Amino acid sequence: MAKLLLLLLLLTTTTTTTLLAEQPYSFIQSQKTAPKPRHEKLTHLHFFWHDVLNGPNPTAVPVAQAATTSTSSSSFGLVNVIDDPLTEGPEMASKLVGRAQGLYASAAQEGLGLLMAMNFAFMDGKYNGSTITILGRNEVFTAVREMPVIGGSGLFRLARGYVQAKTHNLDMKSGNAVVEYNCFVFHY
Repeated sequence: MAKLLLLLLLLTTTTTTTLLAEQPYSFIQSQKTAPKPRHEKLTHLHFFWHDVLNGPNPTAVPVAQAATTSTSSSSFGLVNVIDDPLTEGPEMASKLVGRAQGLYASAAQEGLGLLMAMNFAFMDGKYNGSTITILGRNEVFTAVREMPVIGGSGLFRLARGYVQAKTHNLDMKSGNAVVEYNCFVFHY
C-alpha cells in the first residue's frame, strides 16, 4: 500500500512539473528583445475644459451624495462623473481636441475642494488616441491650482508631470465652468 501511494505521489508530481514547465505564462517574464532607449521629452499642452452641469446635454452628472450633502456649504460628499469637452479656445464651439473623462468629488467640509480623478483623452492631431491621467486636489476658488500627472497611455506612456488649472469662467448660479489647463508632461 505504501509503495502504491509513493508511486501515485511520484506520478502526480512529475505530471504537474511537466505541465508547469510547458506553460508559456508566468508572473515574471523577461523580454526577448530589449526596448531601444529613448530620450525623455517635455510637452506643454494648453486647452480649455468645459464642465456643464445642466441644460439638455450636461457633461457632468451627480452619481452619489451623502445624507448631509444638501445642507453642506461645500457640497461635501457629492460625486460627479464627467465627460467634459476639451477645446482649443474658451468657447464651447472652438475646436475639440479631446475629452476629460472621470469623476470629481467634493472632499472638503469647508471651502470647495475637489478630488479630481480624470483622464484627458485626446482626439486630435499627433496625440489622437493618447491619454494623460490626473489625480489630485482642486481647490476651486484658488487662482491657479496644481495637480499631478500620474500616468498616461499611447504617446504619453510612462507620463509624469503636472497640470495647472485656472478658472476662465464660473457661473455661480448654474455651476457651469470653463477652466484653462496648462499641462507639463514628461514622456518618451
